[in-house]
Amino acid sequence: MDSKKDEIIISAQNVEFHYENDPEDKTPPKQVLKNVSLDIKRGQFTAVLGHNGSGKSTIAKHMNGILLPCGGKVYVDGIDTCDEDRIFDVRQRVGMVFQNPDNQLVATIVEEDVAFALENLGVPTDEMRERVDDALRSVGMYEYREHSPHQLSGGQKQRIAIAGIIAMRPDCIVLDEPTAMLDPKGRKEVLKTIRKLNHDFGITAVLITHYMEEAAQADRIVVMDNGEILMDDVPKNVFSNVELMKRIGLDVPQVTELMYLMGQSGLPSDTHIIDEEECADALFALLKN
Repeated sequence: MDSKKDEIIISAQNVEFHYENDPEDKTPPKQVLKNVSLDIKRGQFTAVLGHNGSGKSTIAKHMNGILLPCGGKVYVDGIDTCDEDRIFDVRQRVGMVFQNPDNQLVATIVEEDVAFALENLGVPTDEMRERVDDALRSVGMYEYREHSPHQLSGGQKQRIAIAGIIAMRPDCIVLDEPTAMLDPKGRKEVLKTIRKLNHDFGITAVLITHYMEEAAQADRIVVMDNGEILMDDVPKNVFSNVELMKRIGLDVPQVTELMYLMGQSGLPSDTHIIDEEECADALFALLKN
């Protein structure tokens, strides 16, 4: 078997999808995904960008069988998501974190919330205790284990929701706009947690986001538009296409925008710059010369 193929944890192959219309609506259903093919490698941090209606959340929900393709196939660790007998196996491998943390909190105590799914699975008490504590430590929330989740900030709540997924010991976490309802501090906390899980624990991460600065920290960016994949590359190469990004209704990191505007004004610039330190160095070099 091809060893490179072994690295792929999620494989979407020529996926087509549409939502069913109301029975009284006789118009053809709108195609939300159009022949989408996408492989996610084990251990990779991938960001998926796209404006509202681009299909980014829809493809995310295909990654653990919440939605099933109308055409094509999705495989998780080689398991067909359409195989009803294996859907539990799929969801053990790929956990989902959604936009609103309040919708994912079910208990009145933090540690009980993290343990909820494990209790339903019948995980032995000693193992459950170990998994809950490990999960809370991994997201920096262990000291809050006996608090009420509803007294925490939005960022802290989302980290508890992530801990609940981690306790299941998945290979991959798909996060569907997890910072959309958070303030800047909460967004920073959650992104730091995602990066830590990916870098320190090797958990594959797929982040659906509309924040360019978040996407810039990923290993790879997939840009979706009108149900199709428009770009798939490392962040520097994706964001260097400033005019294309703007044409499809997306921004670029502020430092990339600055470089672009400098170039438009005839100054030396590099739109492959995506972080502030690199931008400061470039500006210093320009002023020095």
